[in-house]
Amino acid sequence: MVTFLIFIAVLAVLVLSHEFGHFIVARKSGMKVYEFGFGFPPRLFSIKKGETIYSINLIPLGGFVKIKGEDGEEPGPDSFVSQKVWKRAITLFAGVGMNIILAFVLLSAGLMVGLPQSVDNLPSGVSVKDSRLQIMEVMSGKPADQAGLQPGDTIIGLDNLENPGIKVMQEYVNNHKDQDIQVTVKRGDEIVAKKIHPFIYADTGKGGLGVSLVEVGLVSYPWHKAIYYGFFLTGFYLKEIVLAFFYLIAGLFVGNHAGEALSGPVGIAVMTGQIARLGFSYLLNFIALLSLNLAIINILPIPALDGGRLLFLLIGKIKRKPIAQKYEQFAHSLGFALLMFLVVVITIKDLGNFKGFFMDLWYKII
Repeated sequence: MVTFLIFIAVLAVLVLSHEFGHFIVARKSGMKVYEFGFGFPPRLFSIKKGETIYSINLIPLGGFVKIKGEDGEEPGPDSFVSQKVWKRAITLFAGVGMNIILAFVLLSAGLMVGLPQSVDNLPSGVSVKDSRLQIMEVMSGKPADQAGLQPGDTIIGLDNLENPGIKVMQEYVNNHKDQDIQVTVKRGDEIVAKKIHPFIYADTGKGGLGVSLVEVGLVSYPWHKAIYYGFFLTGFYLKEIVLAFFYLIAGLFVGNHAGEALSGPVGIAVMTGQIARLGFSYLLNFIALLSLNLAIINILPIPALDGGRLLFLLIGKIKRKPIAQKYEQFAHSLGFALLMFLVVVITIKDLGNFKGFFMDLWYKII
């Protein structure tokens, strides 16, 4: 139940910020807004303030802003269709823009209170707490891989040595390369201990386990530096997400099972609960990443998404004649149906991937 409530709260933040972007720009541009809704109908609750209905709807998988004339059927000075192209374009882009702004605000706030980061090469004036040693990569076929260690494991012990740093661990493993070492790691809520015999690196002659390590901790910055680094961290995440989408889409075309990496509402809900248990700072970082992912998805030139509507607007501008409304509406309806079908397919996949989680939840309920 707690996981579900956290997920709904996170979803509400993401959706309402996105739709508020459309709403506020439409209003400031002189357009009439009929309804600002969270979730999709049927309607559960609503209030009317001025000329706008504010509603909460049954299906909490998105939201909407209903603007007069967005379907091209209601002309008038306060209609979407009657506005200049640049005003309509800004209104359509505003949701994506608000998701990027939300990510920037969350990351900046997170850097003030402390976000999980590598503690290597940090600028001056920062503070670090809860520092720990984490496995970034496990080399295939090496002792750590054979023992079952995984990326993301936190090393909390080597024999009787507790919470070692990178240099201490490297020295300890090298000094004990001729004997088994008990490596204790934390994996989620689980503590795992493995006996591992080091191997010898041919180029250095030193002992190792076959892992790539990073020291991470909750790093906090003074407020002015937090805003500065929050801006650049937002840009960095945007770039990485765009690249990830590019490789994902390219992978789908070449058939390398890239779609297995996709998660839908169920998968995101489970991950939200898992990350929330790590702490508030981790949840802030996760919400910022979700917000940027939502921005990138929405700007894709797919009918029913903001990017698809912008594409039709651009084509009409180039042709100097709007595309017939019935064709655009058909494309958006088809796009929406395909997106909902994709959500269903991914949800079924998520239910299979996380069946252990749901079985545990079911046993707790009964």
